[in-house]
Amino acid sequence: MPTIYLLNGPNLNLLGQRQPEVYGHETLDDVLTLARAAAGDAARVEAFQSNHEGQLIDWIHEARLAADAIVINPGAYTHTSIAILDALNAFEGPVFEVHISQVHKREAFRHHSYVSLRADGVIAGLGIEGYAAAVRRAVALIGARGADGPS
Repeated sequence: MPTIYLLNGPNLNLLGQRQPEVYGHETLDDVLTLARAAAGDAARVEAFQSNHEGQLIDWIHEARLAADAIVINPGAYTHTSIAILDALNAFEGPVFEVHISQVHKREAFRHHSYVSLRADGVIAGLGIEGYAAAVRRAVALIGARGADGPS
């Protein structure tokens, strides 16, 4: 069965508690439930969260052999991490960047994303529904690729 790595960066462990007026009241567990429902029987979703850049990079490296697609919300690393971009560039499957808030309506520094340079799609401002949309698209692309992926 194909595998999708769902990676969440810094402070997303506080989802539902931190700035609910921006990020909503749903938790990271709600994100995982939604993502797995979106994948259905077509793919397995493995979820990871870290506040540490190096750990996210290690999971991206691991995904090269263990996953068919990556859905990532890099949090603040979106705007700062060339290292995460470099790691994603070494991954051959589809990559989708997700942001819960509409980052382009926020502070100017949030308007630039290093991750977008690699992403096959970027979803911002749909709340946690953005994760489901990304997973559905990843499933569609994995299906179109057939057995060429690492599964």
